Amino acid sequence: MDTIVVGIDVSKDRLDVHVHPDGTALSFSRDASGIEALIGKLAGLALQLVAVEATGGFETVVVASLAAASLPVVVVNPARVRAFATALGKRAKTDPIDAQVIALFAAGTKPQVRPLPDAATQALADLVARRRQIIQMIVAEGQREKRASPRARKSIARMLKTLRAELSVINTEIDESVRGSPVWCAKEDLLDSVPGVSSVTARSLLADLPELGSLDRHQIAALAGLAPFTRQSGKWRGKSFIGGGRASVRAVLFMAAMTAMRWNPTLRAFHQRLRAAGKPKMVALIAVARKLLTILNAILRDNKPWQIA
Repeated sequence: MDTIVVGIDVSKDRLDVHVHPDGTALSFSRDASGIEALIGKLAGLALQLVAVEATGGFETVVVASLAAASLPVVVVNPARVRAFATALGKRAKTDPIDAQVIALFAAGTKPQVRPLPDAATQALADLVARRRQIIQMIVAEGQREKRASPRARKSIARMLKTLRAELSVINTEIDESVRGSPVWCAKEDLLDSVPGVSSVTARSLLADLPELGSLDRHQIAALAGLAPFTRQSGKWRGKSFIGGGRASVRAVLFMAAMTAMRWNPTLRAFHQRLRAAGKPKMVALIAVARKLLTILNAILRDNKPWQIA
């Protein structure tokens, strides 16, 4: 029997559903009754996968409801789905067509189903994301202040005062969230044991990379977008590149890697070997970030703090 894969295109008011390979097209309202009807329909199918395209938050309730009903649901990247549609030559774009493309994409690529973050982890991720946004606003206001007129500087000063006060509140809420959870507290202490890893790095990873410690080194590197893509054809060998994955995690790891290259003896020696071998600075930095991620993954997996080899 053919395996059944379902693609769901989520809009503000409607869910367009495509069942592959039989081609059945369905539509439901994006409300409690519509989602309940969708679950009832899917529960009777021998499903391999239900793929939902990320749509700026509209998909959150849908995905959570499907997961709660023990259906194998996964959220797929809309950019990858669109590139897949282009490769298929599907230029038309309607909600039913999008649902079909999502189903075909999932059937072809077979994305891995992973447990969704629990409510506490999602709440921590929201706080960490908000902290990141506030810091970006503080940096932007600081840049504006350098070239602002005296009158504008007063407005910027007031805004910076407000943003810094809010940052302090967010930091306190993050601290209370982590310290209020014995599991998170233990994980933070394990991650903090690695020289070069700060509490900010540890908490960002707990929030944005909850799979840390549960996957192998190749899988966790791919999630963070630190797995290199090989480019070669015949005798031609191109440069390898990284990309995709979770940009916020990658940014945090780059900052931690730069600190670790100074204060972590193992990673400092690793970086020096790479540079001595002629590796460019950015290549060496990426390699250190990937090795750091591998170390952190192993520490949580084995539940053992950092030890110098």
